[in-house]
Amino acid sequence: MKSIYTEKKILVIGGTGTIGTQLVQHLIKHKPHVIRVFSRDEHKQYEMNHELSSFSDQLRFLIGDVRDLSRLMRAMEDIDYVFHLAAMKHVPSCEYNPFEAVQTNVIGTQNVIQAAIANGVKKVLFTSTDKAISPTNTYGATKLTAERLISAAEYQKGSKDTIFSSVRFGNVMGSRGSVIPLFKKQILDRKDLTLTDPDMLRYMMTPSQAIELILEANDRAQGGEVFVLKMPVIKIGDLAEVIIEIVKERYQINSEVGIHNIGLRPGEKRYEELMTFEEKLIAEEELNMYIIPSVYRVNPSLNTLFPTDGQDNLTPIHKSLIRDWIMQENLI
Repeated sequence: MKSIYTEKKILVIGGTGTIGTQLVQHLIKHKPHVIRVFSRDEHKQYEMNHELSSFSDQLRFLIGDVRDLSRLMRAMEDIDYVFHLAAMKHVPSCEYNPFEAVQTNVIGTQNVIQAAIANGVKKVLFTSTDKAISPTNTYGATKLTAERLISAAEYQKGSKDTIFSSVRFGNVMGSRGSVIPLFKKQILDRKDLTLTDPDMLRYMMTPSQAIELILEANDRAQGGEVFVLKMPVIKIGDLAEVIIEIVKERYQINSEVGIHNIGLRPGEKRYEELMTFEEKLIAEEELNMYIIPSVYRVNPSLNTLFPTDGQDNLTPIHKSLIRDWIMQENLI
């Protein structure tokens, strides 16, 4: 498979996370010269190295933290493409440790920008979140700031050629720390499911959809854009019922599984958004995504109205489709 990554050098920051691992596995198929996996999780690096041992000639594992600029500078030497996936991303952790979130999500992103410009990287793609829109928690606020840093880097880079862009995700189904593995563990431990609010709505995507968006966005990026996947809305109560059904079938559990509603945690929103009103005015709609151009490139006189039947539709998808996705992606 020949592509823009063939025989190129790639750095995946946060490469041992759920999305990072799948991204690395996908990029290997493009036959790059090398993929450097950068993270601070020594154990996950060991596991990943073992699982992908047949590709050891293409992989290099680097222990490091985005807070450490000098380490990022070394990691980016001779690199062509950077995927920045590292973040503190759990809402409660960020709420109770706000400056830690700032150091990783904001200062860490600025370090990535500086290292990329200094090393002449071709492209940097940053992974953002729907929680960055009208943020009500520290996590969302830090990701919004990081997203703005990436967009501003495109404007402030001067004569340098590095292209910076972002992708904005919803919740990735089955990712580490997400509700699917949590619900599964609670059921197997014969405990009640802890549900914040059964009527809570979330934009969700499968890991495969996330990888497709990342690669398409990086391929098409011209500088400063934010790419937003068109995602369905899932009601958390429906998701819980589907997981209970699948886990009970698979592990032959006959006992009833209770659901305990615990209410919203500090900083949590009942509904998420994918774009601000101002972004909707300038976003370009495509078949599977919206492209928000750089604020530094938009001509206000050319604004077009956002389609009213777009992502403002908060009708949740049917439980049968949730089940299909979980089974197809082997998330349980």
